[in-house]
Amino acid sequence: MDREIELKWLNRSYEQKYSSFLILYGRRRVGKTELIKHFSKDKDHIYFLATTKTERENLKDLQNVMANFLKDELFRKADFRGWEDLFKEFTKRTKRIIIIIDEFPYLIELNKAILSIFQKIWDENLKDKQIMLILCGSSIGMMETEVLGYRSPLYGRRTGQWKVEPFKFRDLKLFFPKYGFEDRLMFYSFLDGIPHYLNQMDTTKTPLWNIQNKVLKRGGYLYEEAENLLRQEFREPRNYFSILHAIADGNTRYGEICNKTELDKPLVSQYLKNLINLHIVKKEYPITQKKETRNTRYELSDNYYDFWFEFVYPNKSLIEEDKHDILIKNIKEKLTLHYSKVFEQVCREIVFDLYNLNRIGRWWYKDKEIDIVGLNEQQNMILFGECKWSKRKIGMETIEDLEKKSREVRWKNHKRREIYVLFSKSGFTEDIKSLAQNRTNLQLYDVDRLEKLYRRT
Repeated sequence: MDREIELKWLNRSYEQKYSSFLILYGRRRVGKTELIKHFSKDKDHIYFLATTKTERENLKDLQNVMANFLKDELFRKADFRGWEDLFKEFTKRTKRIIIIIDEFPYLIELNKAILSIFQKIWDENLKDKQIMLILCGSSIGMMETEVLGYRSPLYGRRTGQWKVEPFKFRDLKLFFPKYGFEDRLMFYSFLDGIPHYLNQMDTTKTPLWNIQNKVLKRGGYLYEEAENLLRQEFREPRNYFSILHAIADGNTRYGEICNKTELDKPLVSQYLKNLINLHIVKKEYPITQKKETRNTRYELSDNYYDFWFEFVYPNKSLIEEDKHDILIKNIKEKLTLHYSKVFEQVCREIVFDLYNLNRIGRWWYKDKEIDIVGLNEQQNMILFGECKWSKRKIGMETIEDLEKKSREVRWKNHKRREIYVLFSKSGFTEDIKSLAQNRTNLQLYDVDRLEKLYRRT
């Protein structure tokens, strides 16, 4: 699928009359490489993928790529002392060109000085020659600290940066145009918006069939994907996997994670910090809080990791023994709860788009919780929402309970305007429908209304 916004940004940078130095990064499989290949396909460019080979081998591989572009065998056979000599000689023989270095963090791991080396290459060889340099990376933490960070030798050199994000739920209609809202949500619950995963699905089958055959089966495309990706980040992943499983299983508070994993608290704290830096785990706290407190919760960063650690990781023995019927029976109830959690996430995305909000999230205090709370600071407007992914219709008790909990949310209490929004998989009772017709600040969304909404967008 095209990424129109990202392509426009790249093309604007390319059309400028001076050199540009761009940083492009994002989660593995999010589509960075396809994006830059699509952007550069009709332009003079070289594309080099850094690897875990030695630094010298990477240098030689880039030399070969440059020689292929130049069609120059003497260049291929030349003995360059290092990166600076290679770029200096290459730029003597080229005019306007795009130089793409993918998985740049591998070069950093091989030689920390590579950042200073590329600073010098940019300053002395590239910045005045109408060349576009693009450094890409999948290690988000390293790209943000080592490349984009204030202390990086490259800081101040870049002319632009872009974090490539997964697609939103609303974009799944492009991948699954023949499916309805419920089926698309089920796909989203285990694929998130990762384009590489979305494209691997059999669109002639149900979401559940794809779960059973693409994720919960030996040899399935996504069966070992999470494990393989995380082993690239961690040399000793066992404790990290325990923490991720604990979070996916509903242990989202720090103390709960420590109890579930039986790891020492300082160790859990450090592991969580590392996972957050890698954008595998994210912190969440009540939306009305202005700073973090003990009320913090930890969540996995995307639905694929969340699904894998909830359903694949603890059931690998059953999967390996091909005891599929037992597995599906064991996870059936938890699978519905997982869909419910993702439904909340999708509903937050919907109201954020519809209601001109500045911030959106959840709210909780002690034993009380509200699925959706959205804020518009300028208009003193606060939105409260509840989401129900169940076979029962929502009735009056839901709005009454929500209004009761909303009175405990401390935010501009004496001057705020309140809006209430309810989402239901199975619809609403007649009494609450009648109430909504007479109240402008109460909106009801069932699956049919959501489907119509997404058809218009």
